[in-house]
Amino acid sequence: MTTHPLSSAAEQQFADDGFVIIPSVLDTEVCLALTRALQAELDPLLGPVEFEADVGYPGAPANLEAPGGATPRRLLNAFTRSDSLRELALNPQVGSILKRLLNAQSVGMSQCHHNCVMTKHPGYSSATLWHQDMRYWSFDRPELISAWFALGDEVASNGALRVISGTHNHRIDRGRLDKDLFLRPELDDNQVLIERAQTVALNPGDVLLFHCRLFHAAGRNVEDVIKLSPVFTYHALDNRPIPNTRSDRLPSIILGS
Repeated sequence: MTTHPLSSAAEQQFADDGFVIIPSVLDTEVCLALTRALQAELDPLLGPVEFEADVGYPGAPANLEAPGGATPRRLLNAFTRSDSLRELALNPQVGSILKRLLNAQSVGMSQCHHNCVMTKHPGYSSATLWHQDMRYWSFDRPELISAWFALGDEVASNGALRVISGTHNHRIDRGRLDKDLFLRPELDDNQVLIERAQTVALNPGDVLLFHCRLFHAAGRNVEDVIKLSPVFTYHALDNRPIPNTRSDRLPSIILGS
């Protein structure tokens, strides 16, 4: 692991853009070991799993019985799957940076949101439309950060994330979103935003930190290798989940505890 204290420029980038890349958090050996371990959980498949047919996104099979319908999209409950994923979620370098970005003395990892390994398969992986993660979550404040760990190269052709810089600070009227809270691409105001989108290319070992209100999307994997990306979501401990919501199902894990 390479230590990269967060520079003031990187901190300002996150404030302005809603995302920042922390390079080389994981070394090559860790990336390879995690990749091998996750490939073993895909064949034979170890649940719990979300399948492509479960989400109904563009390009996804219609049901589990359709060709590719049983293609895994996410390996769920990552934190409790293995010691190596638990260590990843509690990475002290990432935790230190999160405290600065969240302006918090103590940070928790949500077991209810993300806490998964994104498994973008060739052939049957679906595209993800423009959305904010906060649409799914219920906390006192919309101030959460997700950490996306790249175990291999992440580029446009294998479905790397695309982001619209600065949209974490935008107020988007409800009428600009469809029934599932995706941006409506046919609207002129939304087209202006989408035209600004950029692909976030990552190298093995990099970590992308992005705000829960940042609009992001992803294309399909048209290469021939499965892309594996562990993702965890964090919040300041005084930013509590709202009782009796999905965000309150499981207790958060305190970093550094």
